Amino acid sequence: MAIEYTDSELASEFAERTREFIDDVVVPVERDHLGGDAVDESTVADLREQARDYGVYAPHLPEEYGGQGLSYRDMLPVFEAAGRSLLGATAVRVDAPDEGNMHTLEMFGTEDQKEEWLRPLVQGDARSAFSMTEPNPGAGSDPKMIQTTAEKDGDEWVIDGHKWWTTQGTEADVLIVMAKTDPDAHPYSGCSLFLVPADADGVDVVRDIPHVGGGVTGIGHAEIKYDDVRVPEDALLGERNEGFSHSQQRLGPARLTHCMRYSGMAERALDVAKAYADDRDAFGEPLSEKQHTRFRIAEAETNLHAARTMVRHAADQIEAGEEARVPVSMAKVFTANTVQDVIDDCIQLCGGSGIGKDLPLADFYENVRQFRIVDGADEVHKRVIGRDAFDQDPHAEELANLPDYQV
Repeated sequence: MAIEYTDSELASEFAERTREFIDDVVVPVERDHLGGDAVDESTVADLREQARDYGVYAPHLPEEYGGQGLSYRDMLPVFEAAGRSLLGATAVRVDAPDEGNMHTLEMFGTEDQKEEWLRPLVQGDARSAFSMTEPNPGAGSDPKMIQTTAEKDGDEWVIDGHKWWTTQGTEADVLIVMAKTDPDAHPYSGCSLFLVPADADGVDVVRDIPHVGGGVTGIGHAEIKYDDVRVPEDALLGERNEGFSHSQQRLGPARLTHCMRYSGMAERALDVAKAYADDRDAFGEPLSEKQHTRFRIAEAETNLHAARTMVRHAADQIEAGEEARVPVSMAKVFTANTVQDVIDDCIQLCGGSGIGKDLPLADFYENVRQFRIVDGADEVHKRVIGRDAFDQDPHAEELANLPDYQV
């Protein structure tokens, strides 16, 4: 039974067209690369050209820059449809980190910055990276510890620092760098964002950090050093000292789009596992007739539905102009754990075929584990949720007045 959500008619129609494109065009290409090398640039370019022909390319971006102009809320089911394949988001041009970076440029960029960077990013002629995370003792899960600095020198900014886990940093043409611009202020009100060309003097892309996942997409996470990097005054993205505020407006929506991409992956994993269970006989009947199989699938479907609903609830709040930090954190933690569990269950149901790379499940499994860490580790989001739960406890004052033994 198909479950109806509060998606608009436009969103549902666009998502269905995207799903057809992914299943008919992208999945066959993905199958050719499972367990092997990443797709080359010519293959990506061909997929994107076909996405344009289908009318599903860059759905979340303004039409004036070559997109389809869908609203953020209407994009959610489209992200899920794209997530059915490891290559889907790349083909449709809703791939991280470019998707979030393009959104940031759209919100905070000047007209000149948009012409220089947003337009080529939308067209697929450039790549970007968001350079914020730092190695110890710098900013990781606690962004207040940021060490990278940007100091004004005449009509230039001079950036010095050490970043890592900069997704797509090795391939990027432009880096959005978070740096401290007011050393005397709290980092939340003393950091700024800068557009730094990857070929600028002093930018040293040290390496791609070996990690779990990657696979057919070939996207890595770079370690980068910035040594006396000079950029012009107009490289500042958005307002000075508002880097954290701007980043939150990027990261909140981006966490939900990640959720939908991964829920699409889990949905396809379930499709594969159910088809396998129908076809595989064991002990006198198909696996799909076993109660254990049906209960496992039932739990997966239920939790995936709950995840989708939570994401839509948080997105509705964002679309209404709210920050929605707690709903976003709840959705992110729940979805990350749900999709990991669903894909793990699907591998178990498929047995040897599940861990083999003729099916996409093993590649999915390698890819999905990172989601409980990237865009905020589980523990960080639980901290946000827990802090809110105690700060807003309606019975806090009442409990404070009770004798110790009653508390």
